[in-house]
Parts: sequence; structure tokens; C-alpha cells
Amino acid sequence: MNYLNNYETIYILKPDVTDNANLSLVNYYKSLLKEKGSKNIVVQHRGRRHLSYNISHYYDGIYVQMNYQASGNLVHLLERSMRFNNNIIRYFTIRQDVVNSINIY
Repeated sequence: MNYLNNYETIYILKPDVTDNANLSLVNYYKSLLKEKGSKNIVVQHRGRRHLSYNISHYYDGIYVQMNYQASGNLVHLLERSMRFNNNIIRYFTIRQDVVNSINIY
């Protein structure tokens, strides 16, 4: 069995993407992760936000956050798919380290 790391991927959609297109993208990426062996997939819509700087002539974007457990190869596959999607103007993934125990005194 492959060891799965915890990842967080945030992608930013063009502001003119419809709700239906947004939902179908979320479902597509969720099913892609699930079918390739990802676990504990949680998707959160962060809504439309003003960008800090202009990206491809857009000043706003629709943020979507995905947290999941997967292998590094799967993250590469996911980001490659996002690179070729015209509705996505930016994406980034970070690996999260799990804190096993927290002691509060």
C-alpha cells in the first residue's frame, strides 16, 4: 500500500464561470481523485474574491479549496489537468504535515 500524504489544493476560477460549470468542475476533480485512490476528500467553496493582483486581465476569481489524502503522483496528475482547463486562472497545492498530538498547558 502506498503512503498517502495530506494535501490542500486551491484553484481560482474565472469570475464569469457559471454555477453549473463550477459544480461540474468540482465534481470532475472530486471523482478524478476518488477513482485514482485518494481518501478523505473535502471540497469547500470559498466564493468570489478580489485578487491581490491582476491575473490574465481578471481582478476577481472564484476560489475552491480541496483537502485530501493522496500520493505525489496523483497531485501531479491533478495539477496537469488543471493546467489545461481554460476556466482555471491559477492553482496551487501544498502538502500539509499532520500534527499527531497537541499538548496544551
